[in-house]
Amino acid sequence: MMEYQGYIGKVEYDDDAALFHGEVVNTRDVITFQGKSVAELRKAFRGSIDDYLAFCVERGEDPDKPFSGQFVTRLSPALHRRASLAATLAGKSLNAWVVEQLQAATKVTGTAPSARAIKRSKTNGRKRI
Repeated sequence: MMEYQGYIGKVEYDDDAALFHGEVVNTRDVITFQGKSVAELRKAFRGSIDDYLAFCVERGEDPDKPFSGQFVTRLSPALHRRASLAATLAGKSLNAWVVEQLQAATKVTGTAPSARAIKRSKTNGRKRI
């Protein structure tokens, strides 16, 4: 995992090509980078982010921000009811309770999810850089 200006890059190594390649994973836009060494990879990662931000300025578009701090989730009414009850019993708002549960869950799994845990979204509406 790499981080630059709030953007996070996931890196894999292609043994056949003897090349590291990566993609920024916390934006809907497609931002990729590659390098033959760690130093080259780091430089390419930062350069790709800088190019992406410059591209957005040129087009007069706002760059996709990594995270806003808000997300919408859909759940069954029964689960919603149980979560609300658990929050009430804990003396917390539902929002505070959910944040606490997510913090506890991410401490167990760490900050970098496994490849299986990341579901790629469709590229509809994504800019490719």
